Amino acid sequence: MQLSVPNSDLSNSEVLDSELVTIPLPVGSTAIVYCEGQFGEQDGKTANGLVRHSEKYEILSVIDSTQRGTDAGMFLDGVANGIPVLADLAEAIAHAGRVPDYLICGVAPADGLLSPAQRVVLLDGIARGMHIINGLHEFLNDDLEFAAASLLAGVTITDVRRPKEKRDLHLFSGRIFDVPCPRIAVLGTDGAIGKRTTATLLVQSLNARGIKAVLIGTGQTTLIQGGKYGVALDALVPQFCSGEVENQVVAAYEGENPDIIIVEGQGALSHPAYLTSAHILRGSRPAGIIVQHAPKRTVLGDFPMVMMPTVASEIALIEAFADTRVIGVTINHEHMSDDEIGAAIDEYELDFGLPATDPLTRPLDRLVEMVLLAFPTLEASRASSAR
Repeated sequence: MQLSVPNSDLSNSEVLDSELVTIPLPVGSTAIVYCEGQFGEQDGKTANGLVRHSEKYEILSVIDSTQRGTDAGMFLDGVANGIPVLADLAEAIAHAGRVPDYLICGVAPADGLLSPAQRVVLLDGIARGMHIINGLHEFLNDDLEFAAASLLAGVTITDVRRPKEKRDLHLFSGRIFDVPCPRIAVLGTDGAIGKRTTATLLVQSLNARGIKAVLIGTGQTTLIQGGKYGVALDALVPQFCSGEVENQVVAAYEGENPDIIIVEGQGALSHPAYLTSAHILRGSRPAGIIVQHAPKRTVLGDFPMVMMPTVASEIALIEAFADTRVIGVTINHEHMSDDEIGAAIDEYELDFGLPATDPLTRPLDRLVEMVLLAFPTLEASRASSAR
């Protein structure tokens, strides 16, 4: 079985130069994504990401009655992908022609908890014989109602954010200093701003260029998508966060021998509620940073009482906090026209003397060139290995 998916996962965005990647999927991996009232919104970012990129599940449909009748790809990116948005679970199963294997909770609210209405839908999926994939902070295996229902139906519940036992977690060890290949972290000025999209596109584009790149995921969506290396960082006791990031980077280097490692960011270093960027910087020790920004966003997504930082202030904070440098700026073009995107790119390049691009509306070569300008030996290594 194979699935073609767009190379992106920003919400409410338009892809002008969309490319498709063909991904082999394991047998028994069909899934419906539940995202009632949130598809295309910031709190629907898990569903948005899965619709656009999934190595582990074949996404058959999305449940959101408020967007019923639309094509998920067309709604998100202006490019149809054949994944319909349907009204409820019964309609989604009827569309599939049988009960799919998985029901994925595609909502990602700031508090990470299920509402009563959401509980009803997931329990209905269990009763129908569907395995549950849950990326919330609320662990459903610990919920007596869900545990009993899953036992009765003979299905599993996967709590993606559940961390390993503390005895199996890693403290920072210094092993990162033995990883010779450069690391780039894709950070941003807010949560749900497209860091995972940019990181995913960058890894795909570097590999297509013959430069071996590996992605380190740091959130639940990347893990659900099928990322090989990663950890749900915001679910860990802070003492282990830097060590777990370090451990994943070391594992990726030892397992893949890549030319470069790309680390997905979380939240923002300046964010008052999401502080995991600090652990990413400390644990992965990146040599370069890409900063993702939404020029039209005036307040933080889930915290409207806080004004958005500027690109300049975020760059200054990052470079003061860690021994690293910002190598480029990428744009989330929500609510922007193409002319506005072009003007923002020109402004950032002029103001900061750094390359800037929008990975979803500009050629991906620009994103790769951003990295090669900062690390020119990568191109030389590629040419040498090609010979």
